[in-house]
Amino acid sequence: MFKSLTVTASALVICATTAFADATANKEIVQNMVDDVFVSRNIDAVDTYFTETYIQRNPMLPSGSAVIKKFLSRQSGTEPEDARPNEVHRMIAEGDLVATHSTYYNFGETPLVAFDIFRIEDGRIAEHWDNLQPLRAAPNPAGRTQTDGWTDVTDLDKTAENKALVIELLEKMFIGGARLDVSQYINRAKYLQHNPDAGDGLKGLQELMAANAAKGLKISYDEIGIAVAEGNFVLTGVAGKQGDTPTAFYDLWRLEDGLIVEHWDVIAPIQTENLPDGYPGKF
Repeated sequence: MFKSLTVTASALVICATTAFADATANKEIVQNMVDDVFVSRNIDAVDTYFTETYIQRNPMLPSGSAVIKKFLSRQSGTEPEDARPNEVHRMIAEGDLVATHSTYYNFGETPLVAFDIFRIEDGRIAEHWDNLQPLRAAPNPAGRTQTDGWTDVTDLDKTAENKALVIELLEKMFIGGARLDVSQYINRAKYLQHNPDAGDGLKGLQELMAANAAKGLKISYDEIGIAVAEGNFVLTGVAGKQGDTPTAFYDLWRLEDGLIVEHWDVIAPIQTENLPDGYPGKF
């Protein structure tokens, strides 16, 4: 019996070590891609990082790596010399998925806050999801921005339970409408809010929801489309509505001791018209 338990424990350690190594390698692929392709604008690097059949879920662009090359070619020489480089604030990985929380400075006059998710296949990026929202110049009522706050990935041994807690909260309360003891999910004494319109704590969240409802912008979460977790961070992408508008809600949750203590989001309408041929959908 003891020998069996020892073998099982060893297998779990090996699996955990392998998963960590894969996550680290996949993060490096994404970080190197950002540097080589979208910072250095190296068209020749596209084939190194993207599969030819790359699936694009941003509705502004068709799928395929050739589209990225055309995009870079059009952008070549158009940026000012003092252009501010894009910033990656956070990066997490789970399985074959890597998620980033970034600010893009060179896609128009107003910077964009974005969540991007990349699926890695045989060492290259095979699929991409994203959600983008204009960066608000002023801080929210709590004095926080859309991107500041905690960045370190910790508690790698709690990835599964943290992800399960967030998914349960979304499915039962946000989607299912159940009345729950929120203190079982969110730390009432410490809930740091980065939504540009909300203050800290559950009170800040309740006030925001009431203000939106008064404007006819009631928020509904309908279905979880994607989720990525690593340690103390869980990113969820949900299809829903804001008022009558189909909307994608990307929420990044940070947990401590089994409770949510910090929250960032990017909320954007889901484009339903003028989509590329063969568009695979937001999720």
